[in-house]
Amino acid sequence: MQNEILKGKKLHLRAVEPSDIDLLYQLENDPSIWKVSSTLAPYSRFQIEEYVMNVQNDIYSSRQLRLMIVGHSGDIDGKSVGAIDLFDFDPFHLRAGIGILVREEFRGNGYAAEALELLIHYAFEVLNLRQLYSNITPINTSSISLFEKYGFERCGIKKDWIRTGNSWMEEWMFQLIRRSD
Repeated sequence: MQNEILKGKKLHLRAVEPSDIDLLYQLENDPSIWKVSSTLAPYSRFQIEEYVMNVQNDIYSSRQLRLMIVGHSGDIDGKSVGAIDLFDFDPFHLRAGIGILVREEFRGNGYAAEALELLIHYAFEVLNLRQLYSNITPINTSSISLFEKYGFERCGIKKDWIRTGNSWMEEWMFQLIRRSD
């Protein structure tokens, strides 16, 4: 039975399973995302397998939570279209970062938006977080639009933060603070 809080109209979020190893191996070894994920070298399949087999899914001990974005309708039924993470979880200050990666062939269909909406709800209603944040480069206009659509506001600029060859790019921080009613 699906956890209803992690289920949307077209997709649901679920824990990482052994069947995700090949997809995670592909995603983690995509050099086009290394500059924003602080990865400098490829992961071996064995490393990915060890991660999947040993992941605790206890955000309080590991300080992170990776969930797979999986379709449950139409032509994406049963397909993993990407992953969404909570990272740098801080239970004292009640905050965490969010990262989303949707496979290139599934982009532009609203899957990142639905996954983000589900994760925001989970973070605020289940984990009782007060704030969420995301770090986005200015050239990633689709991610900026997505996070702004859900109320994230740009709150900071990290100058010369991302190295791109012989030059540097800034990174913007976006923050969503849950207001008390």
